[in-house]
Amino acid sequence: MTTKNLQIATVGGGCFWCTEAVFQEVKGVENVVSGYSGGSVPGRPTYREICSGLTGHAEVVQITFDANVISYEDILVIFMTTHDPTTLNRQGADRGTQYRSVIYYNDDKQKEVAEIVVKELGVYYEDLIVTEISKAQIFYEAEKEHQDYYKNNQAQGYCSFVITPKLMKLRKLHADKLKSA
Repeated sequence: MTTKNLQIATVGGGCFWCTEAVFQEVKGVENVVSGYSGGSVPGRPTYREICSGLTGHAEVVQITFDANVISYEDILVIFMTTHDPTTLNRQGADRGTQYRSVIYYNDDKQKEVAEIVVKELGVYYEDLIVTEISKAQIFYEAEKEHQDYYKNNQAQGYCSFVITPKLMKLRKLHADKLKSA
């Protein structure tokens, strides 16, 4: 039996419901938790506070993955190609610093990989990539109703019109990296 090599990646690509749904389908991903990171206001933030845009936090997901199955680089490529990394503080209709594109690295190796992935993917975008690459900060798990949001609310309009198309893009671009075909 092979020992797992569990690692953590923390990324924000707009609304965490979208990013969570994407990574729940990726082979080697053990767990995805929606939450908040990168803010400057002390204490545990709430969704309402985050939505104000005043705390400085971004909506992020913390991904626990088995590096023996999927690499950190592959996690980042999937992340960068399933949201628009060229729009500053915005994804679709969601606007504000809480929706920024961000990669929070845990060590120098993750930072290096993030910088390489962003640079290499830059040639595929018409506009400049604005994804922030920052040292990981405290991660605050979001409230229960934000966990497994897509799985629990697929009939909701936001899920149908925003998340489902992202999942279709994931399935088209990264079929070989998914848990099931």
